[in-house]
Amino acid sequence: MSTFLTKAIMDFFVAFGIVLGGALIGGIGAVVSLQPPTQTMLDIAGRIKIWALAAAVGGTIDPMRVIESNFFDGNISPAIKQILFLLSAFMGAHIGSELVRWMCGGGRG
Repeated sequence: MSTFLTKAIMDFFVAFGIVLGGALIGGIGAVVSLQPPTQTMLDIAGRIKIWALAAAVGGTIDPMRVIESNFFDGNISPAIKQILFLLSAFMGAHIGSELVRWMCGGGRG
């Protein structure tokens, strides 16, 4: 498997796992603290999405710098790869939050 595809798959599943794991463990914390677990899980899944995206692509602003420096220097390929990595991580985070919403019975709407 190519390194590009491997990294894209890893970014997807890291973001997915952060959202899903954070929401599930947050739900356990809600039960322990006598809070409603479903609403807590939905809130956590919505709030943690952007952090899951950032963590999956490296945890820093470096991917944005790669896009900026390569795109404006005329080297489009690395910028497109970084954008695809970001999209892959976004899809993982989004699917993770949708799975939490489904597990909680539909969520807010």
